[in-house]
Amino acid sequence: VQLVESGGGLVQPGGSLRLSCKASGFFFDVYTMYWLRQAPGKRLEWITDITPDGERIYYADFVKGRFTVSRDNANSMLYLQLNNLKLEDTAMYYCAREIAGVNRGPGTQVTVSS
Repeated sequence: VQLVESGGGLVQPGGSLRLSCKASGFFFDVYTMYWLRQAPGKRLEWITDITPDGERIYYADFVKGRFTVSRDNANSMLYLQLNNLKLEDTAMYYCAREIAGVNRGPGTQVTVSS
């Protein structure tokens, strides 16, 4: 299992980023996929998950319509569009094959700062 995230960066409050995750080494199109994040000194936190066919999507309450998950099974890609970013969204963002994050990538850093 290999997952590699990209697209993080430094953004001002209210800004946007699009995170990508390239999956390999397993049959991507049969797994529900997850986005997780971990802020410094805090626990790993679930953000969203999307079923294999993309028909069912769930978000954590703190997302409140700001984030959108999507997937491209043909290319084994997972995406997370982050809009209206807040200071408290600063964290390392991971894509994962399980909600516990056992199989997750190295992460991509999102820093929201003015």
